[in-house]
Parts: sequence; structure tokens; C-alpha cells
Amino acid sequence: MATDAVEFAPAKVNLALHVTGRRADGYHLLDSLVVFAGVGDRVSAEQAADLSLTITGPQSAALTVADDNLVLRAARLMPGAFRLTLDKHLPVASGIGGGSADAAATLRLIARLSGHPLPPAAEVLRLGADVPVCLAGQPVRMTGIGEGLHPLTHPLPPAWLVLVNPGQAVSTPEVFRALDRRDNAPMQALPRLRDAAELAAWVAMQRNDMEPAATRLLPVIAEVRRALSSQPGCLLSRMSGSGATCFGLFADPLSANAAARAISAARPGWWVADAPVFSGKVSHGGPGV
Repeated sequence: MATDAVEFAPAKVNLALHVTGRRADGYHLLDSLVVFAGVGDRVSAEQAADLSLTITGPQSAALTVADDNLVLRAARLMPGAFRLTLDKHLPVASGIGGGSADAAATLRLIARLSGHPLPPAAEVLRLGADVPVCLAGQPVRMTGIGEGLHPLTHPLPPAWLVLVNPGQAVSTPEVFRALDRRDNAPMQALPRLRDAAELAAWVAMQRNDMEPAATRLLPVIAEVRRALSSQPGCLLSRMSGSGATCFGLFADPLSANAAARAISAARPGWWVADAPVFSGKVSHGGPGV
């Protein structure tokens, strides 16, 4: 298939995630620094008489081709019919926006192939709170229930991530219900940062307000963070999103790769990946394309 018929769906990582309130309808208000990593799924498409989806890849067993699959739901918002293939590499229900990234990639891909505009923002948001930020595909400060996307004033310095998921899921609604409080302070303003060490220092001054509750529900999250923190070169470790995936922040690709190899060897049942942080908009073909 031609390269332009493939769309990269990168992992979404919440470097910081503050819960700042709750609306009358029950939706929680967030303030988050969101970045994207150079590891993810890929969605490919061919025009066809009817809409269909095939799921392949190392994480494909965790998904079924059901009517509520986010790729199919996204495709139905666009005109035309396509034979879609989802090459699934990211673990599901893991706090790194895999399903949302897949939906966003589907929208971008069909828009590019068909020449039709993307759906209205309200329809995109109805797919899921993380779909708008995944559709943007670049580092932003995300606010509200996911609809507020604010470009960064300063570009992020080069940095690398090691992502680790223990192969156990934690329910996002359960994490929200278990929060200690819902009216936390927002993030500080992001200053100009010279390097990964300064980025880690700034992130360390922020929080993931969902991490304590998620760790109580799934104590292995603390073990994942310890495994990351113990690696040489790890500047900071934290949970992403509602978990259970955690990330370690590194200043160079060699240290990140060595850490990923060490954790994989010690914990062969865990999902582990090392990847750069994208400082700008992600290429539709993904890393190296």
C-alpha cells in the first residue's frame, strides 16, 4: 500500500495531569501537558464498497471488531467507505490514549484520502476526551474536558521516554471515583526549558492527580515506577493518564534504550518501549517516514 494511505497513531503521554474541578454534568476538568512519543499504532486504508476493519499486530488479541470500536466510529463520521487495517502495538486501556490515537489517525487518514474536511470539533470530542488532542498530534496544554488545546509558547527540548505497562488495566471511571479531591491547583506556566533535565525539574513540580488513586486500586503501578526510577539516566518517573502505563524521562536515546532493555529482561511479561518525545507535529507516516 502507498505510504500516503498509512497514518501513524502515536502514544499520548500526560507529563502532568491536574484535576481542577468537576462540572455539573459529572465531567472532570483537567489541566495537562500532553506530548506524543515515537511509538504507536498505524491505520491503513483502501477505498472499498463497504466499511470494514481488520486488526493485526502484537496487541491485536486485546481488541475485537465490534460496532463500538473507535476506528469504526471515527470512520463513520467521514464520507465514503474504506477497508481499514489497524496495526495494533500499544496496549489497550493503558493511559496512553491508544484508542483515541487510532480514532484520530483514522480521521486524518480519511480526510487526506478523500479530500473532505474533518468533522466538527463537537463530534470529535464525542468520540472521547483524548481524541481532540490526538487529532492535533503535537505538544499542547490541554484543559477543560479535553476540548481546550493551547499550543506551547516555547518548544520542548529534546527528550526520550521509556514507557512501561505491567499488563494490568485500571478502570478510568474507578480512578475518578477514588480521587482524594477534585479541586486541585492548575499547572504552573511552562517556561523556556534548555534541556531534558530542566524539563524533568519542571514536570517534578507538577502532578498527576490520578496517580495516588490509581496506585491504590492497582499497587503494581508503584512497582513500575520504581523499576523506571532505578535505571541509570532516568530523570523522573510518573504515571501517564489514568494508568497503568508509567514513563521514565531521559536525556538521551542510549540511556533510554538501555533502560528499556534492562526492564524488559527483568520483567518479560511487561510491555516496554523507548521512544523520542516529538517536539512538533507528528508526521503522518510516523518515525522515519
